[in-house]
Amino acid sequence: MSGYERGRVMNKLADLMEQHTEELALLDGADAGKLLLLGKIIDIPAAVQMLRYYAGGADKIHGESLRVSGKYQGYTLKEPIGVVGVIIPWNFPSLMFFLKISPALAAGCTVVVKPAEQTPLSALYYAHLAKLAGIPDGVINVVPGFGPTAGAAIASHMDVDSVAFTGSGEVGRLIMEASARSNLKTVSLELGGKSPLIIFDDADIDMAVELSRLAIFFNKGEVCVAGSRVYVQEGIYDEFVKKAVVAAQNWKVGDPFDVTTNMGPQVDKEQFERVLRYIDLGKSEGATLLTGGKPAADKGYYIEPTIFADVKEDMQIAQDEIFGPVMSLMKFKTIDEAIEKANCTKYGLAAGIITKDLNIANRVSRSVRAGTVWVNCYFAFDPEAPFGGYKMSGFGRDQGMMAIDKYMQVKSVITAVPDSPWY
Repeated sequence: MSGYERGRVMNKLADLMEQHTEELALLDGADAGKLLLLGKIIDIPAAVQMLRYYAGGADKIHGESLRVSGKYQGYTLKEPIGVVGVIIPWNFPSLMFFLKISPALAAGCTVVVKPAEQTPLSALYYAHLAKLAGIPDGVINVVPGFGPTAGAAIASHMDVDSVAFTGSGEVGRLIMEASARSNLKTVSLELGGKSPLIIFDDADIDMAVELSRLAIFFNKGEVCVAGSRVYVQEGIYDEFVKKAVVAAQNWKVGDPFDVTTNMGPQVDKEQFERVLRYIDLGKSEGATLLTGGKPAADKGYYIEPTIFADVKEDMQIAQDEIFGPVMSLMKFKTIDEAIEKANCTKYGLAAGIITKDLNIANRVSRSVRAGTVWVNCYFAFDPEAPFGGYKMSGFGRDQGMMAIDKYMQVKSVITAVPDSPWY
């Protein structure tokens, strides 16, 4: 297909998604315990926006002319890398689906998607809508299954040319090993996070409390960039703690299909039990439990919004990605100390800064080793802004036009021009 034609059918798929927003949000809610209302106003619209962004870029992919020396002319071609294997997690089933496949489709590739075993329904529905949109058979393929079988088959298949993965570091390593043992397919990884949110003395405390609550309790903490480590400067620490506890206690846990609910259940029993184990670990490590810390209902996988204070950097709750509604609160004195503490992690996916001082914002944002830094905001995503990690949060970037390059090969073409009047 021409780039124009690819963009046309991608936009048609986006049209169909908008027509079926309710069904798609219901599927993700049923599978993952996500809030139905937010699915309708955030997740599905964001997936549509992602698809349309790359549909607009499909006919704008080009190489460049080269000024080679001698009696030659040269240029580069950007060609589709081929078959792309996509392995996505369960926390944002719709957005992750289109975060990966949209630039691959714009590049002219075909995709084989393995959704998480917990959340396959919306992916299957997207394959159905793709067929209705006129995307040819075999271009978008959805293969539900488990990681050790379906995921491993994609990672090791000799006819898969590239793998795009979002998930745990443990599985990311296995994918890289499978690539090395098979056909050396390219790999891009977006892995875990333990993102710091740094709040300075000059911050608007009420805004800081609201952003910190959103950063860790949104989507029940099942967010790779969740602001799970909250550093508060000593001048406002006590006041912040009091207000943060009240804010957490006012965060309603319950039925994800109830529009008044702020937080639904964890995705499954395994994740529910994992989060509770980390809460018990935090207590045994000596952190002070300020609020929450136990199941929020007699049945179901609901957990109370939980805040620990007196957390030390070497505690597991400060180092491990819990992937649940657990905030670790810590105090700092100076800017240098805040930077040092923020970087005291193997991860580097995101960070947040809350301050009214532009000099502090600039200095800290340039010093924190993270792929995304939010200043006086959090979860501010846009298709235009590249997204990915430093350190053990992975490599490669989603979003932005540079994401298309992950799914392309660059070919140099050199042609002899013996009778050219100039070189």
